[in-house]
Amino acid sequence: MSNHLAVATATATLQRILQRAVQRDVDGARVTTVRPDGSSGSIPETGVNLYLYHIKRNPALTNQDTPNFQRRGDMTRRRQAAIDLFYVVSFYGNDGDLEPQRLLGSVVQTLEDQLVLGADTIRATIADPTFAYLADSDLAEQVEQIRSEFISVSTDELSKIWSVFFQTPYALSLVYKVTVIIIESDVAGRSALPVRDRVLGGTVFPKQPVVSAVAAVGGKNQPIFSTSILSIRGQHLSGVLTRVRIGQLELTPQVLNTGELRVPLSQIPPSQLRAGVQSLQVIHLQAPPVPPRGRRPRRTTRTATLSRNTPARPPQVESNVAPFVLRPTVESVEVENLEGFDDEPRSGMLTVTANLAIAPGQRVVLMLNEADPSGDNPAGYLFAGPTLRETATAVTIPIRDVKPGEYLVRISIDGAESLLEVDNNPESSTFEQYIRPKVTIR
Repeated sequence: MSNHLAVATATATLQRILQRAVQRDVDGARVTTVRPDGSSGSIPETGVNLYLYHIKRNPALTNQDTPNFQRRGDMTRRRQAAIDLFYVVSFYGNDGDLEPQRLLGSVVQTLEDQLVLGADTIRATIADPTFAYLADSDLAEQVEQIRSEFISVSTDELSKIWSVFFQTPYALSLVYKVTVIIIESDVAGRSALPVRDRVLGGTVFPKQPVVSAVAAVGGKNQPIFSTSILSIRGQHLSGVLTRVRIGQLELTPQVLNTGELRVPLSQIPPSQLRAGVQSLQVIHLQAPPVPPRGRRPRRTTRTATLSRNTPARPPQVESNVAPFVLRPTVESVEVENLEGFDDEPRSGMLTVTANLAIAPGQRVVLMLNEADPSGDNPAGYLFAGPTLRETATAVTIPIRDVKPGEYLVRISIDGAESLLEVDNNPESSTFEQYIRPKVTIR
């Protein structure tokens, strides 16, 4: 979920992506985000204007913002709004040199190549000093994918869009939709207060734990790996006997206070962790009911038999389910069965070994990016991996028509991408560049 900066962050991310593309394809081109009539800023003489003109509720998630209420009307979770953003993209320049049309082609190509606004791209925008006002944005942590989509509109519809800008001459334009942005309310849900010390049959009504955020220790924008320590924040998290459930496993957390727990993921064997979206719950185990003094609970023979054969689990109170994204790490890459000679594109197989097990049914995507930063147009490739029949840490992915060279390697498992290592040595020739993992296609 995202805060109030989500819409501005999406617009800034698109602007940043397009700026890099158009200034490469048309000299002096720039990307602005002002009204097409120029009332809120200057329209570029040569460039692209990206203007958010319409917002609609996302039809697929239209019921997601329906709040859960308790009997007395208390809201039990935060409200959410799932919205789609509609942009009119207009192009300006010298018509004699076909600059508007060249810019249009550059924008269409760029957004088709990058249909998904990935978390790394959004984080790079937030970290850009140009957008310092987006420093508190958490759009990169949204679980739902954010996609851009070209919308084909008729001439009549396009003229209606431009008619709202008084006495503004028409410019060559396209319409794009960005879906989906989920904005979460700042008003936290709450539970009704329990009756104080009321005992019915020896049971005290406990407070239900509420998880509001799960992040890596060190910052909410830090990626989560199998070696990370999770910081779990919320309300009433500390109980008499507290457990944290991740998937099917239950762990004993480090209790800092009633509002924060910490769990080192290193407690879990890597073979039992899966990359992708994980579910987390806080559980309070309660002591079994205590019968009143002087009375012994009645128990039938059948009940007594079951008690001897089946260990009784203490009653428990569970929190809401909170998601977090666990990223894999590429441990090794091997090239096999390469085909091709001289400068011909290569085809073959790449075996990628991850630190986390990949389960049957998980979607695996291999990403290769040419490592030489000096090239004008470094090559990049995406290859889908096969569906595994059994759990494994290594997956063999066929590649085809790959230009010979050295490539940086990433892997995506159910949308969770591995990260590249950056050279932090100021004296190195590759300072602040990605350096590994790499593979050479000869």
